[in-house]
Amino acid sequence: MTLSGWLLFFTAIQLLHFAGTWKLYQNAGRKSWEAVIPVYNALVLMKIINRPWWWVILLFIPVVNLIMFPVVWVETARSFGRNSAIDTWLAVLTLGLYIYYINYALRAPYIKNRSLKPTSATGEWISSVLFAIVAATLIHTYIIQPYVIPSSSMEKSLLVGDFLFVSKFHYGARVPMTAIAAPMVHDTIPVLGVKSYLFDDKVENKKSSWANRFQLPYMRFPGFQKIRRNDIVVFNQPADTLKDMNDFHPDRNYYKPVDKKTNLIKRCVGLPGDSLEVRDSRVYINGNKTGMPDRAEIQFAYIVKTNGNPLTSEYMYERFGVTDPFYRIGTNAYRFVSLSEETAFTLSKNPNITSVEKTNEISGTHHPGIFPNTAENLWSADNFGPVLIPEKGMTVSLTSRNLPLYQRIIREYENNDLKVTDTGIYINGTVSSSYTFKQDYYWMMGDNRDNSIDSRYWGFVPYDHIFGKAVFIWLSWDRTGHKVRWDRMFTTINGTGKARSYLPHFLVVLAAGLVFNYFRKRKKK
Repeated sequence: MTLSGWLLFFTAIQLLHFAGTWKLYQNAGRKSWEAVIPVYNALVLMKIINRPWWWVILLFIPVVNLIMFPVVWVETARSFGRNSAIDTWLAVLTLGLYIYYINYALRAPYIKNRSLKPTSATGEWISSVLFAIVAATLIHTYIIQPYVIPSSSMEKSLLVGDFLFVSKFHYGARVPMTAIAAPMVHDTIPVLGVKSYLFDDKVENKKSSWANRFQLPYMRFPGFQKIRRNDIVVFNQPADTLKDMNDFHPDRNYYKPVDKKTNLIKRCVGLPGDSLEVRDSRVYINGNKTGMPDRAEIQFAYIVKTNGNPLTSEYMYERFGVTDPFYRIGTNAYRFVSLSEETAFTLSKNPNITSVEKTNEISGTHHPGIFPNTAENLWSADNFGPVLIPEKGMTVSLTSRNLPLYQRIIREYENNDLKVTDTGIYINGTVSSSYTFKQDYYWMMGDNRDNSIDSRYWGFVPYDHIFGKAVFIWLSWDRTGHKVRWDRMFTTINGTGKARSYLPHFLVVLAAGLVFNYFRKRKKK
């Protein structure tokens, strides 16, 4: 929905509010015109229902307001004597229109000093749960959110089974774009298995459906730091207009809103304005090989040959601590999907192993899955680029050679009409030989370099797809899900030197808090 569309919608809501409450305002000793002035009418209503003024702020916070509106409808009904369970259900199920009935059909006396304490244990429980959900939704949406590592693309830096806290405020919390959605879930409601948001995925024109018009424009609160090279970032997968995660070509008949695309976690290896190249799986920026943080444990695929003694999973785990999969590719040869350089060096010194060679997928032949996914593309996952990463305000010349790199940006991420004909490149109906980018873009890669689907396969990550920064591991289970990795609990993700668990410190603080609370309550009694 455009800005003018949202203004019209907001105006309509104000008029509906006025039509349904002006007599109630009068009954409460206020002026009827106070029910029509935007924001002010909400402040007055909070006084009428004897609730704090800051509730008004909650009414304007996307997703949170979906919880607060029913609360306000119920509180309004109760302020005019409608306290029964039936009244509560009618206020909620009619989407607040029950207040029209109270306003026009009843002589509803205003109860000025009504008790705010629920009249039953059930009512008190419901109130507590509602406001717990509101508080959790605020924290989850705008401050910090839990995230679990689902795949091995970041191993060994992050392990499958790590439970993280992802900071929203480092880069600036993104306001939810999908205005009508269930709180604290992503694109699917657990157990029910149904879509958690109001949106028509199966329309060619993503704005043509009435449900899609309730999308908010992209907005972001100021952050206190920019995305830095080698930050571990959570973001919405740009190419996720997909029904099948193995298909990296957008499907015009299955579009998902930006904030409901699949969440991924990768390392940001390329920043806006960088010229990035991958040589033998190593990243080069502006021609220079990049270094890695202390805690980064990059892994590659290796071919390991033995002197005839077979390798087993048990042997590799007990002798070298290797838990990742490998498979036989010859009589005495094995392919290891993920090994660190340190482990590969240790293997090479074993008398049962004759050679350890890192795999290297050469360029020069067509690799259909590699970005930009054209028949002319001869790059590979191990030898890629160079590519220029777009920066906001940067202008590039457009040619038939480089257009495939940027056409998804122009068409999908920056919402232009792009057509290529024999007479030239047309952007919004005008022949164009250059293009100026509207936002920053980033290049994301997994630390498990040969077992990661990342920017090498689907390209640039727009800034408006950035979700947050991974900052803390609060729980970690091994692959079986039955054993806690105690040494990883309560460890920071960023920093220098070996990661240190702060679990003992947390337990001490928790115990001190419990003791203090016990004696405080005892003293109060």
